[in-house]
Amino acid sequence: MALIEIQKVNKIYNTTSVAVQALKDITFKIEEKEFTAIVGPSGSGKTTLLNVIGGLDKVSDGKVLLNGQDITVMNEGKLIDFRLHNIGFVFQAYNLIPVLTALENVEFVLFLQQVGKKERNQRAIELLKQVGLEDQADRKPAELSGGQQQRVAVARALASHPAYVLADEPTANLDSHTAESLLDLMQDLNKEHGITFVFSTHDSKVIRRARRVITLEDGEVTSDKIS
Repeated sequence: MALIEIQKVNKIYNTTSVAVQALKDITFKIEEKEFTAIVGPSGSGKTTLLNVIGGLDKVSDGKVLLNGQDITVMNEGKLIDFRLHNIGFVFQAYNLIPVLTALENVEFVLFLQQVGKKERNQRAIELLKQVGLEDQADRKPAELSGGQQQRVAVARALASHPAYVLADEPTANLDSHTAESLLDLMQDLNKEHGITFVFSTHDSKVIRRARRVITLEDGEVTSDKIS
């Protein structure tokens, strides 16, 4: 059974004046432990597709099966719970909570899962060690560099032991050296811990490292290559 299975997914946005079809009959599978990049020019639908896979956006029709479960038929409450326990998210803008420290940001997902204080603290500290930021645990996002904030975001994404991590343009706001360092970290997590990563990106540094590249143009898959 595939970890992620997309079956004839369409997504239409209805504006006041016109209907825009962002995704057109998308079908593919992603297996466990893949390191996959979804690529394409701006407006090609790659972020919409990632949001659909993550249950952040509803499909117009088609199915999204995650670990065999069809999330397109889940109500909002069940979908929120499913995301909390199965999916890690890394966003281009980091999306850290500014009033919380790095440690508290990583702990936050575990708090939502009602993990006990001692266990969530220990797990968050260990994750910050994995991303090389244990010495920055007490700093708030504004006191961290962009690369450090994105590493905190990766640690937070991993806190719930997700089945896979979705990363939307994770290197877009980083300089070249910091981006390569972050990708080193993600590749290590993929190889050593078997974590599945799916990126939406137009960054050649990410594309070079991906073992599979799915290309979108005008909402359609035009290429699906495995290296």
